[in-house]
Amino acid sequence: MLGQEEPPKAAEADRAVVLVVDDEYGPRESVAFALSTEFAVDTADRAMEALAKIKERPFSCVILDIRMPEMDGIRALEEIRKIDPLVGVIMLTGYGTLLTAQLAMVGGANQYLRKPPDIEELLGAVRTQAKATGLRRHNARLAAAAVELNSALKREIEQTKPQVWQGRASVELVHDLNNPLTVVIGYSSLVSEEAKALSEHNPEMAQKLLEYATMVEKAAEYCHHLSENWRQASKKLSEMVQLDLVQVARDVKQVIFFGNASIAVRGAPEAVILGSKFELMRVFQNLLKNSLEAGAKSVEIAFVTTAKGVEVVISDDGTGMDPERLRLALKGGFSNKESGTGLGLGICGHLVAAHGGTFDIQSQPAKGTIVRMSFPAAPKS
Repeated sequence: MLGQEEPPKAAEADRAVVLVVDDEYGPRESVAFALSTEFAVDTADRAMEALAKIKERPFSCVILDIRMPEMDGIRALEEIRKIDPLVGVIMLTGYGTLLTAQLAMVGGANQYLRKPPDIEELLGAVRTQAKATGLRRHNARLAAAAVELNSALKREIEQTKPQVWQGRASVELVHDLNNPLTVVIGYSSLVSEEAKALSEHNPEMAQKLLEYATMVEKAAEYCHHLSENWRQASKKLSEMVQLDLVQVARDVKQVIFFGNASIAVRGAPEAVILGSKFELMRVFQNLLKNSLEAGAKSVEIAFVTTAKGVEVVISDDGTGMDPERLRLALKGGFSNKESGTGLGLGICGHLVAAHGGTFDIQSQPAKGTIVRMSFPAAPKS
């Protein structure tokens, strides 16, 4: 009516955008005018024009007439959902197409109204659908951001894996201390049992006690080195000295694995390199432990010395691994054992590389595993 003030319009930038699609000029413009006080309104007189506009920009709500030439509202709704599955869609229907409108709800419409719609009912429906569209879009953005964050985290882990080493230090410490501590406990029990039966007149038993005590001392020394390495919070290797790699392997067999008869040390009687004794003990400890826990009945450590350095081949007849399990094991964090950390092979590869060496594994299911390592020769003094 003249003299009646129009309700104030919301700021253009703050208004939700609504698309009205109807081939009849009068109903289309009437709906658009009714909504224009509260929403930014665009119109289309054909479904194809509407689809083109939906491809160009996001709408908060689409008001779609069911009866239109060329492409009816039901078919248009199917195409809209392919372009924008989140936008709220209100179907407009006459009394004769009420069943069709109800079927449209099953096809993806959010609401339907009878033509001509009641203005207040129309405004309420558009408000509801525009708000719901905004919420769906917000949730979709959050979900996409979460997926991207997860992907970015995975990429960062892959890219920074060499720097993750220090972050794993505490887990490594538990991993590496487990075996020598078990040895300490085992040999301590043996010493205790022998002590009960010891007498002054049994020098043979006294000799056994001496041997056991020596083993306990070596295992304890190994534990002390690992603990000290952690206390200093550094993953740098200890000071490099000339040492015999063959003797290191023999010490691990005797001290860590109780002289296990399944482990054989063969080849060159001596293999001198420049290295850190206790770090190399960690390498042999992890590799031999893996072999025995894989069911190996025979593990061979073969040494070959050349002018360039030392080649070490550790082969076993355990269960072996298929290519995918081997890949995961070398990557780190994978273990067949219930209480395993999956860090053993990663530790070995890191320590061998720190000695200037190479590390390679070949494995086949039911045929065992072969580990090849090379170390540069010690410089001549």
